Amino acid sequence: MKITMGKNGWATGIAIFFHAIGIIGILFFDSTFFIQATVFNLLISMLLLVWTGPYRQAGFWVFFIVAAIIGFGSEAIGINTGKLFGLYRYTHNLGPMWLGVPLILGVNWFIVTYCVACTVHALFNKMASRLPEGAVKSSPWLKFTSVVIDGATIALFFDWIMEPVAVKLDYWHWLENGNIPALNYVSWFVISMTILICFELLQFNRRNKFAVHLLLIQIMFFLLLRTFMN
Repeated sequence: MKITMGKNGWATGIAIFFHAIGIIGILFFDSTFFIQATVFNLLISMLLLVWTGPYRQAGFWVFFIVAAIIGFGSEAIGINTGKLFGLYRYTHNLGPMWLGVPLILGVNWFIVTYCVACTVHALFNKMASRLPEGAVKSSPWLKFTSVVIDGATIALFFDWIMEPVAVKLDYWHWLENGNIPALNYVSWFVISMTILICFELLQFNRRNKFAVHLLLIQIMFFLLLRTFMN
């Protein structure tokens, strides 16, 4: 019997492999190499999202650019003013920087927001399929609001899981008392909402199973590190 995995299956397998290697390397070996390989891991994740996504549709690329610009721009404002996230500084573990911000951060904002948006769309469509026909289709505003609010909430949850791990991995440092300020989470929510509004306004196919899988893989990655790192 011939087994075919398809794009989503291959992409999920590749993502699990690289994230598993990262966990093992950070927890059991000299973590320096694996921490600095985060940029490579994020680029692989981006390429897999492009490969499995609607890369032939212009709206997808417009969203990619918009998410990267808004994300990177917010980080640049935050790092140079302290008024968006609090006082913090990035290290060189996330690769080349401009205006004090690693360039890969624009890619990361795209990855997070695209994955949470596709996840909320998948959940919404799953629930809608179980309701009487036309019950949800008659309210496109409900779907728009769900993606923006629920998606931003999931993005905020992801940041809450990631933040302590990122500090331990020496990606960045909080400068005042070392604690993560509440302002950081407020800004994450608002910026995520802004990007997700753009996601909903642009026209392209929102279905991407791998994006859902990648979000779960990344959440598990940071949860495991948060649990087992010293």
